[in-house]
Amino acid sequence: MTRYAIRTTVLVTAVLLIPLLGACEQAKEAVNKGGSTPCSEFMAQDQSKQRITVRKYLEQDTKVTPTADPDTVDASIAAITLMCQAQRNPDTPIRDADLTGILVPKR
Repeated sequence: MTRYAIRTTVLVTAVLLIPLLGACEQAKEAVNKGGSTPCSEFMAQDQSKQRITVRKYLEQDTKVTPTADPDTVDASIAAITLMCQAQRNPDTPIRDADLTGILVPKR
């Protein structure tokens, strides 16, 4: 195979793979439960998945534009993490994690 053919093959392969990578990210967001995610599941997620979860939660519950600004997402992650760490019931959805859940287990 000539050098030109190899370069062309690599270039075509790269061009074809780029849309697939975007589709994987969209699939993650489609499967993500957003505000229905239990605290235990949210706490087990890596930072990237937490950002996806919080973005979806903000879209669902607060009607924030689909691209919430990074500061809002970061502040929300910090608040949800704090509340989820203190919940008596680890299965509390992140949308319901609040101060009362620290004292009384929520369903």
